[in-house]
Amino acid sequence: MDPSSPYSKELQLACLTVQRAALLTKRLLEAVDKGSLDKSDSTPVTIADFAAQALIIGAIHKAFPEDEFVGEEDSKALRADPELLERTWELASTTHLDDKDSEALLYAPKSKEEMLDLIDLGARGKCSLESRAWVLDPVDGTATFMQGQQYAVCLALVENGCQKVGVLGCPNLNLATGRLREDVVDRDGYGSQVFAVAGQGAWIRKMGRGALLAADSIGQRPQITDPKDLDFVDCGSATSSNTSLHARVASKLGAPWPYSTDLWAAQLRYIAIAVGGCNALIKIPRKASYRSKIWDHAGGMLIAQEVGVKVTDLAGNPVDCSLGRTLAGCYGMIVAPPSIHGRIVEAVKEVMQEQTE
Repeated sequence: MDPSSPYSKELQLACLTVQRAALLTKRLLEAVDKGSLDKSDSTPVTIADFAAQALIIGAIHKAFPEDEFVGEEDSKALRADPELLERTWELASTTHLDDKDSEALLYAPKSKEEMLDLIDLGARGKCSLESRAWVLDPVDGTATFMQGQQYAVCLALVENGCQKVGVLGCPNLNLATGRLREDVVDRDGYGSQVFAVAGQGAWIRKMGRGALLAADSIGQRPQITDPKDLDFVDCGSATSSNTSLHARVASKLGAPWPYSTDLWAAQLRYIAIAVGGCNALIKIPRKASYRSKIWDHAGGMLIAQEVGVKVTDLAGNPVDCSLGRTLAGCYGMIVAPPSIHGRIVEAVKEVMQEQTE
């Protein structure tokens, strides 16, 4: 990217801090593989979440001290558990990029207390029409993370309710088959980073241990009109989604079903659309009251949009990112090429009307 482009400084910093956090998660997985951490225990996930959130917020807050942060974690559990705090601090304080110039751009907390305070910055922030907020999910896909499958380190800049920068570090991403699969992982490297800037496109690069590697532009997804060309990504084990209604929508459209790709982490479903062979996603919640957390979608939505895919709620309305810590105005989700998006909206409407009759 041109260094003079809008948000170039934010993008560089976001890419570097996500890469450092991705290295941190890989270190933890290596410890699990070696038996020094118990795989049946949820503690490694907790340590990774806390340590990655602290490092990400620390780097961004130093460069942009007026910005807000919207993160999933707060520090209560660490403050109440000295052993957990010590293990989290050990990981956060010893994870560095190998390239000194790159690492020099990334601030890191200097004490346990500072680490705790940085984590809490994320617990307090909100997105609004007047805010510049960094939204982060340090480990999206904690269940699959512990199984050595797919997960993502997610960071997005949301300015006045609009996504401007999105960076997803996918440490196990392996596209050798052309598809994104839970069990086809990058065992030898550090996966890939997928990122986008509003109005400027999307890119993918391999992640490493040092400076950022060269990135390749991601082409636009084809515009399709025949429902038979739809290729859905979904999550069969998601308790919040009504996959039986998803199947009925596909049937009404005459689209292939079952879906070709099953991914646990919400953000990775956007990656499956951008680079993993899929082109559509439906999410019909089981409960009418359900609203998604913003950190499960911010950044990934932008990447999908920048490769030419339309992202809306079930009624076809744009997703509003200005409503705090959730997508409060967004019931469900439809992600698909604009050329066929409207037909999916109509099919969803018909299926949901049939549900109430």
